[in-house]
Amino acid sequence: MRAAAGAAKGLAIRNGLVLLWRGALVAVLLCGIGLLPWLSRTDPALTVLKARSAERDPTPEVLQAIRDELGLDAGPLRLLGRWLGRLLLHGDAGTSWVSGAEVLPAFVQGLGASLLLMAGALVVAALTVAAVCARTLWLGARHRLVGRRAGGGAAVLAALPEFLTASVLATVVGVQLGWLPALGWYGPQWMVLPALALGLPTGAVLGRMLDDLLPGAFAEPWALAAAARGVPGRSIARQAVRRTVPGVLPNLGVFVVGLTGGSVAVEQVFDIPGLGRFTLDAAIAQDLPVLQTGTLALILLAATAGGLTRLAARLLLGSALRDGALQSLHRPTPSTPRVLPLVYGGLLLGVIGLGLLHDPLAVDTSARLQAPSLAHPFGTDALGRDVLARVGHGALRTLAVACAVSVAALMVGVLLGLLPRLSSPLVDTVNAVPPVLAGLLAAGIAGSTPWTPALAVAAVAWSPLAAHTSALLRQERATTHLTATRALGAGRWYLLRYELLPAILPPVVRHALLRLPGIALALAALGFLGLGTQPPSPEWGLLLAENQPYAERAPWAVLAPACVLALLGALAVTAAGGVRWPRPWPRGTAHAATRRVPAGIPEDVT
Repeated sequence: MRAAAGAAKGLAIRNGLVLLWRGALVAVLLCGIGLLPWLSRTDPALTVLKARSAERDPTPEVLQAIRDELGLDAGPLRLLGRWLGRLLLHGDAGTSWVSGAEVLPAFVQGLGASLLLMAGALVVAALTVAAVCARTLWLGARHRLVGRRAGGGAAVLAALPEFLTASVLATVVGVQLGWLPALGWYGPQWMVLPALALGLPTGAVLGRMLDDLLPGAFAEPWALAAAARGVPGRSIARQAVRRTVPGVLPNLGVFVVGLTGGSVAVEQVFDIPGLGRFTLDAAIAQDLPVLQTGTLALILLAATAGGLTRLAARLLLGSALRDGALQSLHRPTPSTPRVLPLVYGGLLLGVIGLGLLHDPLAVDTSARLQAPSLAHPFGTDALGRDVLARVGHGALRTLAVACAVSVAALMVGVLLGLLPRLSSPLVDTVNAVPPVLAGLLAAGIAGSTPWTPALAVAAVAWSPLAAHTSALLRQERATTHLTATRALGAGRWYLLRYELLPAILPPVVRHALLRLPGIALALAALGFLGLGTQPPSPEWGLLLAENQPYAERAPWAVLAPACVLALLGALAVTAAGGVRWPRPWPRGTAHAATRRVPAGIPEDVT
């Protein structure tokens, strides 16, 4: 009785500390948003005046009148406290500093558009997940699973971030072919292209993660026993999906928030009045009441999505987590030579090498917007500059920064993911900050420099990897081999080194490689929106931003860098399939018994 009471008291204390930690993080984020106008290097009154009337002279009298009107002299903390008091006590989010209109009606309209778009994107994502995993499910149900290979199309699709997909869909389907409207938000037809742009990459990444887990589920004893008893393959496949979905659910919560506040680039391309643009425009104009309302909504959405996905994972696994009755879905398998990464890597290096032979800044006004030719294989842009040269020279900086950010995100994500009580509230809070808003915060604190996008993306890119690590850690702790090894006297460091890390690191590294093109495009999206590197630099984000207005007349200027980015994605995704733990399981541990391969099952799926 005393032991049970002590355990319950300890659990209550830990839950209280987690709630306190979560509340402190929300308070810090809100204070950071509230202090944004004062952290930036511009006078908030001057920014509001420019947003209201750019032609009016910023005389000291006019600026002081704006300060008096908005109460800026009272200080940021008093303004933040006043806003929270009105919102919590009266449900009043205040009025916009720029337009003078009530914040809540515009916020509700933007939230409604974003939620509707999110619902459509989730439908597209679910269909994409089913398509990516169809081959593995079909082979597993017929006991002919021989590997973890997805098609090349799935590899490219998994690496296409929303911004790139939106640009290609708007250019090809909306402008060139004219099949669907590409601009505005007036009805169901206008939702198709944005939902595809958001749902296809999301579903492909989730599908690749699920497809990575399914072979381990089909090789578990329950699946082998069910097959031996003649259970239909469809039933086994359904239970395999149920077994593997909990490992992916935390990232689904991350994507749900990204499909609302993080879809600002897609909303910008398709001119959608959603929550992302609502928050971005307020941040640029330093419209504090609007910015705080949008940020608070994103925080609540992130916390709700994270809590629901963790609850769903527990319900799907049932008491197996508590009783330590799971099998490991991740066992070391021999790495086999792969040809596709070499092919994609050779093509990418060839394109970059050819581009480096030419001057990316050479202007030739007589050769403006020329189609691809022998002299200009990727065509020319609006100033007559060679697109291939700009792609090649821009690759050096874009890829170097993307790789550095990816490595940093992987290290931070794994370290924090191994401490789930610390990282779970932090993931929910950081996930509420889209990269664009993080870029504005970084620009406000450190100034707008070429490294601002890297700081902003690095600040949020680790959260999906931490969520994935925590989900895998939770399941590995409940495995039978870990319980047996612990019973033999293994300590924490031994379990971490020989049992947990070999199971967790390979799938998380593969996940990080899947996100490498996404990080490159997140940097590009910030450049597209005017943050970070400025013209005439040939950075890939600027290439897309510069050539987007000419997409109808010269689609090659947009499609050429888009194809190179897709090539990068194919390289990253196919290379991810070869990531394996380099050392075998230690002999003499309880895991050695589980390495015996059942008869008739190929070793590379066990």
